[in-house]
Amino acid sequence: MPPAVLCLMGPTAAGKTALALRLVEAYPFEIVSVDSAMVYRGMDIGTAKPEPAVLAVAPHRLIDILDPGESYSAARFAADAQREIEAIRAAGRQPLLVGGTGLYFRALEQGLAELPAADAALRAELEAERQRLGLAALHRQLAAIDPQAAARIHPNDAQRILRALEVCRLSGRSLSELCRETPAARRQPLYKLVIAPPQRAQLHPRIEQRLGQMLEQGLVEEVERLRARDDLHADLPSMRAVGYRQVWQYLDGESDYATMCQRVLTATRQYAKRQYTWLRAESGTRWFDPFSGDLWDQLQRSVEALLDDRAQPGE
Repeated sequence: MPPAVLCLMGPTAAGKTALALRLVEAYPFEIVSVDSAMVYRGMDIGTAKPEPAVLAVAPHRLIDILDPGESYSAARFAADAQREIEAIRAAGRQPLLVGGTGLYFRALEQGLAELPAADAALRAELEAERQRLGLAALHRQLAAIDPQAAARIHPNDAQRILRALEVCRLSGRSLSELCRETPAARRQPLYKLVIAPPQRAQLHPRIEQRLGQMLEQGLVEEVERLRARDDLHADLPSMRAVGYRQVWQYLDGESDYATMCQRVLTATRQYAKRQYTWLRAESGTRWFDPFSGDLWDQLQRSVEALLDDRAQPGE
């Protein structure tokens, strides 16, 4: 098993980027971004992508690697991140994974099963069933054949419900069963430090303040530029990112400016809630309150324990 990789994870607006910068300045770290929206070029303001001055001091790998018209997956992230981790170590430095996309961390840590490739004809058939029967009925179908997957997947998550059913019908086996067979060689141990206040509501003022900053910096204009492209549309994974979807709807005339702002704020808070749910279910995490007066001292002790090989993942 390879050595554990240090991870700085946490909900949106918790202050991960600022702490990562301090860690890079104090230790021989190089950052690998773990963010499903920062991978896209031209999506800078709404993703809170680090400023050029920050990137000059602490370059982030796996940002600006895709056009917004492309799709990115957890499987591709796991492969890309493993490649970057190996390159950083080959250069005599230490990788530092920073971000809040839980599925990406999980894919890297637990590996991904060999699943059947997507089948366009079957997916069209499932989509027709969804239109005819409703998503709730498809979720009940999934619960009958793969209760573990159904328990993990939210009843409103159409993409994951359809994929789980697709896997079952293509392979004749449940998604959960296939995932349990993931080879250990594809797994990367993680040393997980979570930056998050005890109560999620403590982040709400930061979330609101950051939204105000994004709007001042030109979030609406950023989405306008993307929307003006002939090859982009609102249903792309990139445009479904929090903030971008709501601003796109505003530009389509579906809401006024004040409603759009409230929708972005609500969606961001809901995203933070989902991140907390995932983080609390993770094993082997060490939690740090970003509002603590001795946060940096606490963080240093954990980092140095890892660098000194005094700690093992999952302790």
